Amino acid sequence: MKKELVAFNRLLEIMDELREKCPWDKKQTIESLRTLTIEETYELADAIIKNDLTELKKELGDLLLHIVFYSKIGSEKNEFDITDVINGINNKLVNRHPHVFGDVEVKNSNEVEENWEAIKLKEKDRDNSVLSGVPDSLPALVKANRVQQKVRGVGFDWEDRVQIWDKVNEELNELKDEIEAQDQEKIEAEFGDLFFSLINAARLYDIDPETALERTNKKFIKRFNFLEDQTLKKGISLKKMSLDEMNVIWEKAKQFD
Repeated sequence: MKKELVAFNRLLEIMDELREKCPWDKKQTIESLRTLTIEETYELADAIIKNDLTELKKELGDLLLHIVFYSKIGSEKNEFDITDVINGINNKLVNRHPHVFGDVEVKNSNEVEENWEAIKLKEKDRDNSVLSGVPDSLPALVKANRVQQKVRGVGFDWEDRVQIWDKVNEELNELKDEIEAQDQEKIEAEFGDLFFSLINAARLYDIDPETALERTNKKFIKRFNFLEDQTLKKGISLKKMSLDEMNVIWEKAKQFD
């Protein structure tokens, strides 16, 4: 038996024993695991952004544990087990890659995406809607990106990606107009339109907006921590400093990016 199968089989055996003998594991339900799974997914995403492969390996293991855990609970309810889960993804991958496992020919990755979305719409167990597979619970930024990816799969997209900048500028100007008019509800709506257009631009230029924003978050936090640390060492309070004084230290912080 391959070492991968040996290791996976041991994980399944450990899960069986935990559900039988561990009080905490015994009381877990699909609902109680949900928040923990979301947390583990974000920790995995964080490891990817940091390019920390050691942490990535650990977080993949944690997520795999959750998959096995859900499958164990499913088997106890006589609904599904880990074999059903694996067979399901196996069948999906074969069915949605006819250019690999069939006689369909594709020229590039864009055509692969278009075929993928077309096949999904034909599947019997799916709502016949392009956007039906986008979860309502996704964070707004991630959802916007996913929506745009899905409609692209059926050809609803810009002919040339540079066209998006006219749209971004249009939305920015509309936002400025509403700010001048001081209509708070319309200002919010135009901010949303501008964000949506910028996320669309990121997609068109092969940038994941969530990753890009998180990298900026981390950069800002690192620089601000430097600013705070430098002022504390000098016994100076940030509240008593002018913005110009802060900017001098902020510029120094950029050297450590």
